[in-house]
Amino acid sequence: MLVIRPIRESDYASLYQIACESGIGFTSLPVNEELLRSKITRAVRSFSRRAHKPGAESYLMVMEDTESGDVVGTCGIEACVGLTDAFYHYHVGQVVHSSRELKIHNMVETLTLCNDYTGAAELCTLFLRESHRKGLAGRLLSRSRMLLMAEHPELFGAPVIAEMRGVSDEHGCSPFWQWLEQHFFSMDFPTADYLTGIGQKVFIAELMPKYPIYVNLLSKAAQEVIGRVHEKTQPALQLLKTEGFRCKGYVDIFDAGPTVEAELSQIRSVRSSQRRHALLAEVDKGSLYMIANTQLAQYRCTLVEAVLDDETGAIVISPEVADVLCVKQGDPLRVLAVK
Repeated sequence: MLVIRPIRESDYASLYQIACESGIGFTSLPVNEELLRSKITRAVRSFSRRAHKPGAESYLMVMEDTESGDVVGTCGIEACVGLTDAFYHYHVGQVVHSSRELKIHNMVETLTLCNDYTGAAELCTLFLRESHRKGLAGRLLSRSRMLLMAEHPELFGAPVIAEMRGVSDEHGCSPFWQWLEQHFFSMDFPTADYLTGIGQKVFIAELMPKYPIYVNLLSKAAQEVIGRVHEKTQPALQLLKTEGFRCKGYVDIFDAGPTVEAELSQIRSVRSSQRRHALLAEVDKGSLYMIANTQLAQYRCTLVEAVLDDETGAIVISPEVADVLCVKQGDPLRVLAVK
C-alpha cells in the first residue's frame, strides 16, 4: 500500500536521493545537505504546530511504500510565498505601437518582472521515483495535497499556484536562460537554478533587466519555449488542468515554464471531496477512493477500495487501512472518489 505522510528527520537519506534523481531545473530540491535538512526541520515544525493564519509554513510530505518501508516520492505545499524572500515571475503582456498616419498597428509581447503572486499558496516539490511511475501513484501523490488543503483551508494563502518546470535538455541547458545569460548574466542555467534553490536570490534583483523585455528581440529558440513545460512535467500539468488550474500569463524567470493557478474552493478535488466517518469492517469488493484523515501533525492519505454507506454517512474501510490512516472506529475522514 502507498501512503502519504509528513516528512520526518529520518527521511533525509531518501530525500537526498530524490534530489539527486530530480535533476537540474527542479529548483525546490537542491542537492545541498544543509538546505535539505533545513527543509525537513521546517516541515516538521510546520506540521507539529497549528498556525492561525497563512504564514511561512512548509508542508513537505513523502510517499511511503508500506510493504518495503521505502520512500518513493515527495510533494509539498508552501502556505504563503514571498513573505521572507522575494517571489519573482515574468508576466506576459502586450504593448501596442501604432501610427494612424502611416496606418501601422503592431502588437508586441513583453515580459515584465513582477512579484504578483506574493501571498499565494504554492503546490511544489512533486517528484515520483521511476520505479513507481505507473498506475495511480502520481495522482495520489499530487491530490493528497488537495485533500489536506480541503480539510485545513485556513492555513493557506490565495490563490493556489504551481510552477511548472520549463524546457531544458539533459545537460540542464535552457534556451530561454541562454538568451538572458548572454545579455545580462555571466552564469549558466544550473548555477542560477541552484542559487535560487538554496535561497540566494539577491542576484535576480541586481542583474535581471529592470524594464520589460520585448519578446520579439529574444532568440527564436527562447521565444519558442515561453509557456511550455519539460516533457517529464507534462503529466503533472495535465493533472492540474483537470483540477481547474489555468495559466494567467505568468512564467518562470529562468526557464519560462508556465505558472498555473486556481482558487482553493474551485479545485475539483476540493469541491468533490466529502467528510465521512470511519466504519471498520472487511471490504470484499468496493470502489476506489482516495482517503485521508483529518489530522495535521499525523496526516495520512492513501488509495484503497472502500464502500460508502449513505444511510449512516460512513465509509467502510478495513482495519488494516485504518491502521495506515491512524484512525479508529468513528473518526472523521476526507474522501474522494477516483474515476
